[in-house]
Parts: sequence; C-alpha cells; structure tokens
Amino acid sequence: MSKTFSIGGIHPNDHKISQNAAIEDFPLVDIAYISMAQHLGAPSTPVVAKGDYVKVGQLLGKANGFISANIHSSVSGQVTSIEKIADLAGNLSEHVVIKVDGDEWIDGIDRDKQIVRDIKLDSKQILDKIAECGVVGLGGAAFPTHIKLSPPPNKKAEYLLVNGAECEPYLTSDYRIMMESPEEILIGVRIMMKALGVTKAYLGIEENKPLAIKKMKELCSSSYSDIIVVSLKKRYPQGGEKQLIQAITKREVPSMGLPIDVGVVVQNVGTALAVYEAVQKNKPLIDGIVTVTGKCMTQQRNFKLRVGTTYDRIMFAIGGFPKDAVKLISGGPMMGKAVSRIDAASVKSTSALLLLTDDDTRRGEESNCIRCAKCVEVCPMGLEPYLLNRLSRAGRIEDLETNMVHDCIECGCCIYTCPSNIPLLDTIRLSKAQVIKIIRSRPKK
Repeated sequence: MSKTFSIGGIHPNDHKISQNAAIEDFPLVDIAYISMAQHLGAPSTPVVAKGDYVKVGQLLGKANGFISANIHSSVSGQVTSIEKIADLAGNLSEHVVIKVDGDEWIDGIDRDKQIVRDIKLDSKQILDKIAECGVVGLGGAAFPTHIKLSPPPNKKAEYLLVNGAECEPYLTSDYRIMMESPEEILIGVRIMMKALGVTKAYLGIEENKPLAIKKMKELCSSSYSDIIVVSLKKRYPQGGEKQLIQAITKREVPSMGLPIDVGVVVQNVGTALAVYEAVQKNKPLIDGIVTVTGKCMTQQRNFKLRVGTTYDRIMFAIGGFPKDAVKLISGGPMMGKAVSRIDAASVKSTSALLLLTDDDTRRGEESNCIRCAKCVEVCPMGLEPYLLNRLSRAGRIEDLETNMVHDCIECGCCIYTCPSNIPLLDTIRLSKAQVIKIIRSRPKK
C-alpha cells in the first residue's frame, strides 16, 4: 500500500511527457560561464586567474566559510575573464568564463563505466571527499552535502531518507537516473549511510513510476537489503522534506526545525548519484541531468549537461524556441523560476527547462475571496493562506509570525487551487522572508 502525508496536497496532471526520453550527452559548448554562487551559503572564492589554462575537474573556486562549496571546471580551455554576470533572475554574481579548447580532464578521475561497489573510505574520509568534490543537494536548495551529512554533536541520525518522488509536474531527470543508473544510486545511498553511521535507509518513489519502483526493489532485495523502497501516493508536494518524513516515518518536524531534529537526514536520488561519482570515481560535481520539456515541443529531451552551459545554447540545440512558447521556466511549474535572461548559464542544481505557452501561463483575473477555504484544505503545512495573504497586505508582521508564515514551504498549492485567482503565494513569500529575517536577528536564548 502506498504511503503519503496526512494533510493538504493537490493532484495536478503530472505531464511526465519526457519520461521515456533516454539521457543524451549534450554537446560541448564554445564558452562556459561558471558561477561562483551555485549553492546555499557563501559564494566560492576564485583560485584561478585570467589567462590560466584549466582542465575538466580542476578547482576553480574554493569554498568560502562553513556553508559553502567548491566549484570545479566542467570544461577545458583558457580562462578569458572573471567577472560579474547576471544569473537567470538577473542578479549579478561572479563567474569564471572559459573559452573551451578540447576536452582534457585532470588525472585521477575514473571515467570508466564499470560500477565500483566496494566502499573503501571511512566516515571522515567520505565527508572530506564529498566536500572536496563540491557535491550539493540536487533536490532544489543546493545545500552543501557534506554539511547535511555532519549533524551537530547533540543530534543523532537514525535514518537516511532518499527522495525519488519527483512530484513536480513535467520533471523526469530523477526518473531517468533511477532507470539508467540504479545501482550507482544505491551505492551512493550506502556511502551516505556510512558517513552518517546509520544502518537503515528508505527510498521513497511515487507510484506513477512503477518501473523505477520495480527496478529499485529488485536490486534492494538481492543486494541492498538495508535500503527499503517505499511506494508513495501520487500527491504534490510528496517530495517536500517534511511531507516525505511524515509519509515514511510518521514523525513530524517541528516549526522552524530541521529533519535531524526527528533523527532523519533527507537526500535526493540525484545527490546520491553525485556522491557515488565523487567517492568511488573521484569526479567533482560538474554536470547533471536536465529535462528539457513542454507540451509545445515536438521532441522531449533529457540531457547530461555540463555546468556553465547557457540557456540560449540549449535552445539552439533543440532547434530554437517553439513558435508558441512564451515563457521559459528553470525547474517545474509549481516551484521553478522564470528565466529572465536567456544568456544565463546552468548551475549544479539545474534540473529542468520547461517551455510554456500562453495558455499554460495566463492567470485569471483576480476577484474577491469567496471564503471557500480551499487554500486551507490543500496547504500541506496546515496554514491558512487566505489569512496570511490579508495580514501580508496589511503589513501586520507580528500577526504573520503568530500565524506561522515562516512554516510556508512555498509549494504553490494555495495559488493553484484558489477559484478567485488571488496571488496568495506572491504576497506570502515576501512576508515570510521579512519574518524569518526578524526571527534570525533575535538573540539566541
């Protein structure tokens, strides 16, 4: 029987129209634009200079501070500049620009396809290798993985939960790696279990991916019995950390809390694959699987894409923008971000490019709230979005905190279901940021 979380959630059409598109290697670009801000936390500090020749896998930026990550070159060639360049939202961040010359890799990276099963490193060595290779969470937030796998001394992990739900409509990159690299993912899970010192892991996959569930269950039953595959109901946002934890373990993460507060660490299947490649193959995180999809496309694609590839180059490779496409989203339709700069470059956490038509994006005209409480019914955090929206528009910050606006996970269920077309999440998101800033500025008790 499939499991799920207890409150809220919606059932949008999943539109997994690219699920049968096998992963293809994306062609090498002429110029790579590699951001030093590809992760949560402090941007990396460049360790190369203009004129340097770099190879694939070479360190370009060193982690700067406790929460930060190393950045490596995804290409070989000459560094032509280090400059501020706009990201997909138009915000400026430091980039290392490389004119590509061939495809020369540093020594020590194992590029052989043969699976390496024996985990030779101990817990500390695993964490050091993950940090060295710049692995970050590939489920969305891009939190440095070595930090997440290092709970504070007063917190102990009991379980590792691995997110293979991929509940966001259209996205299929996680599905494809589960179909094409299942054992590498499971070895990555075992590596993270060893780093955490836990003896059991759960891999949650939504029931709309029966082939992935079958493949993973067969592997686990034969060779990885300490990893339990859990079938999850098709329900958005099933892949949210708090929802996944409740569905599988029945534990509830407290307000403003973290999964480790209930003895759990959550990682994504893409992260597990990156961990495998880092620890077993000595390969830094320099590429990822990116779904390029949309109902207006004649051919759906899943590319293995090197970091630093510009979106316009991707569009060129698929034959240009479809004539009826009006918007490009990085990510899915619920939590993705609109791309305002087509010349912006991909980063480690880029998972999809979604092309939408006018019909897909047109919002209905906003009208008065009819007090139907549908937004309350679908909120997976048990909040009252209609009230948070009113408090936000009135600037009542204290009342917003009292009503737990900081617990909003910005899933978009409320705005999706509102019959009055009220942009609930738009206003709530702004107020949430203000409230969290105030909470974090207070002296700790």
